[in-house]
Amino acid sequence: MTLITRHYVDVAQPDGQRRRVHYRQAGSGPPLLMIHQSPRNSGEYAPLMERWAAHFTCIAPDTPGFGQSDPLPGEPEIDDFADALVATMDALGLTPCPAYGFHSGGIILVTALKRHPQRFTGLAIGGYAIWTPQEMALFGQSYLPPFEPAAYGEHLVWLWNRMMEQSWFFPWFDTRDAARLPGAHADVARVDMAVREMLDAGSAYRAGYGAVLRAPRDIPPPDAVTPPVLISAYDGDPLQAHLDRLGDMPARWRAERCATPADHQALSLAFLQGLAQGDIVVPQQSADAGFVAIETPEFSGLIHWQGDPASGVLVVHGPGEELQRDTTGALAIDLPGHGLSDGWAGAAPTDWAPWQRVIDAIAGHFGAAEVRLPKVPQGDPALLFPDLSADRYGTHLVRAWQIVRARHFFAPHHAVAAANAVPFDPVEITPECLAGEHRALLRATAARAYYQAIIGQ
Repeated sequence: MTLITRHYVDVAQPDGQRRRVHYRQAGSGPPLLMIHQSPRNSGEYAPLMERWAAHFTCIAPDTPGFGQSDPLPGEPEIDDFADALVATMDALGLTPCPAYGFHSGGIILVTALKRHPQRFTGLAIGGYAIWTPQEMALFGQSYLPPFEPAAYGEHLVWLWNRMMEQSWFFPWFDTRDAARLPGAHADVARVDMAVREMLDAGSAYRAGYGAVLRAPRDIPPPDAVTPPVLISAYDGDPLQAHLDRLGDMPARWRAERCATPADHQALSLAFLQGLAQGDIVVPQQSADAGFVAIETPEFSGLIHWQGDPASGVLVVHGPGEELQRDTTGALAIDLPGHGLSDGWAGAAPTDWAPWQRVIDAIAGHFGAAEVRLPKVPQGDPALLFPDLSADRYGTHLVRAWQIVRARHFFAPHHAVAAANAVPFDPVEITPECLAGEHRALLRATAARAYYQAIIGQ
């Protein structure tokens, strides 16, 4: 199985600040830049990266405001996203290379190619939207409603249904029989992944997605000299019909219909392999955050870390939590099955020794002589950390929200009685604070096992 690694790179800003970009990487050989659609993140390309890694060093960044990448300031437009992509290429050390993008990822790439044609040797695009004025007006009114966390988790009910029904209707809010899509599904895993990606993006999704929707769709004129571009779309893709709207294109541009997503990917791969290739490089990485590969008898995978790797101090979070952000004077980690780290290959261990071996391996890697373990609550593990697996109706999202809210009022959170009341800081129960705890609890698939292990040591 191809190893997909994860990294951060810092992109210098005009004001002297830095914008952090998260990216995935797989394979060897010449680089291929891969830009995801909105409001997704680079994780959507993991299966494709595993296949294409035999031909390229696949590099897939999270676009600004999505996944784990910082958003752009202000109210950015599509040109800002295109320029930000080229700035990320500069930070990574990429020379001109081929690139692939699907839907809105393709719009960012085409805009970047028009503004910086010398940075690309060609593009393969999956679907390219050419909206009519009427469609643009419709999207502008309804497609991007505000998305902010609410005190009692009301936003989660809306989000689950919005993501579920976007495979039933296009656009998702047009619930008419005439707007039905042929590929309707209730794939819980797919919907849950999309929901989690939206939770990561938060309100920033409107900036990134809005810039794409408002972007002008001016294809270069037929006499323009540009790198080659292939635009293809498969049966069932709502944007396949938009191929007829492209009009006359430059000589080295072409559009093709195909039958299936696999056909689209095969067309794109063959096209990308025929382009001039970029120089083989080792992409740059941030110095104070990243992912490290750890191997123990029970665990093999990537561990997310942040902070000062030379501090000699390793901070370990509690069950159902994740690493401390903005750590100073120490290095913090996400344990397996928590935060952004990989999970255990099988069931998470409930005895302490395997967890200790992971911690020891990380401490050894960074030369940390001091390890700070967390204090943990007392209670029934099954009640403290119930099963939050995704279900067809999204109730796991609301359950997790109620847990993180209640634990600020009672200890343990499930013992709602006057005798269990605890003092709390009103700031900590604001929806914005709860949203971060909620994401951490949803990610913590090994929380109960970790709790049982740490109290049993």
